[in-house]
Amino acid sequence: MDFELSDEQRLIQQTAREFAEAEVAPHAAAFDQRAEFPYEIVSKMAELGLMGLPIPEEFGGAGADTISYALAVEELARADASVAITMAAHVSLGTMPFLLFGTSEQKEKYIPSLASGERLWAFGLTEPNAGSDAGATQTRASLGDGTWVVNGTKSFITNSGTRLTAGVTVTAVTGPSSNGHAEVSNLIIPAETEGFTVAKDYHKMGWRASDTHELAFQDARVPEENLLGERGKGFRQFLTILDGGRISIAALSVGLAQACLDASVKYARERTQFGKPIGSFEGIQFKIAEMATRIEHARLMTYKAAWLKDKGKDFAMAAGMAKLFSSRIATLAADEAVQIHGGYGVMEEYPVARYWRDVKIGEIGEGTSEIQKLVIARMLDL
Repeated sequence: MDFELSDEQRLIQQTAREFAEAEVAPHAAAFDQRAEFPYEIVSKMAELGLMGLPIPEEFGGAGADTISYALAVEELARADASVAITMAAHVSLGTMPFLLFGTSEQKEKYIPSLASGERLWAFGLTEPNAGSDAGATQTRASLGDGTWVVNGTKSFITNSGTRLTAGVTVTAVTGPSSNGHAEVSNLIIPAETEGFTVAKDYHKMGWRASDTHELAFQDARVPEENLLGERGKGFRQFLTILDGGRISIAALSVGLAQACLDASVKYARERTQFGKPIGSFEGIQFKIAEMATRIEHARLMTYKAAWLKDKGKDFAMAAGMAKLFSSRIATLAADEAVQIHGGYGVMEEYPVARYWRDVKIGEIGEGTSEIQKLVIARMLDL
């Protein structure tokens, strides 16, 4: 068992870390306060190749492995979760479906501009009444005369309303299936599609500098060839997409947790009480030691899931476990970081207040913690 990163992986990790420290961290608080999408940072990430990091070179990506991708997401999240989720959602949810399920024509048409970071793409699964119960999808698409007509609403869709957004892939009921359940398919909806409306951005507690919108489709018409993958296979396709996406959310959570640890160690060295740095007291030392141990556990689980994926092995359970554990550890780390900072921990002048607001979404997005437990239990034949 070899825990050593390759030279290429270390280079990607170092590049992402230096970029995050120099270009992301200094501006994170300001973007968060203004709830402003960081266009310039995204442009610079594109120049570095981060927006297409795991996409094959033949489509304009960097051709990196999943471990490298997880390392980059982790380093970005250490500086700002909003920037990290912008990259992760674009890659795992926006671009990967084309790579996994697209026709050769669709891959050639869409992937190069997405892998380069020139354009962003979104994935529309969640609806007002269909979140954890994805099978309750109410968006409908009917096919006639070579055209899909789409009607419905999608909620909480990342990267769906920026000026870089080229479109969204949505799940829709396209008819009844042979087993009596709804037939769900994935459809490609370009941003300029008539009848496709992007609502105002949400006012969010966390990830405030990321782009999140509700989307509406009212007789939105797209060509028949905008079907992504096989008709009726949409449910299975998005489960596959989410399995990979959970690795990136786990990595994001590890990065956020590490940021909490970094801030706690720094504060414990600087803050004095009773004439001593508070880091000299066992009560603080034990909190930080426990935090560091949990984070290392979460990191190893995340890397293992990424390694399994790179080896072509079944990684679904490992990804679910990594996402479940890492997101919980990030929440615990943020709680402890705020506690260590005391009254200053609830002041927005200190980054731990932002970390505390950001971590909770990790336990909800891309499958809630409760859904992760259900998925894991089913894989254990329960």
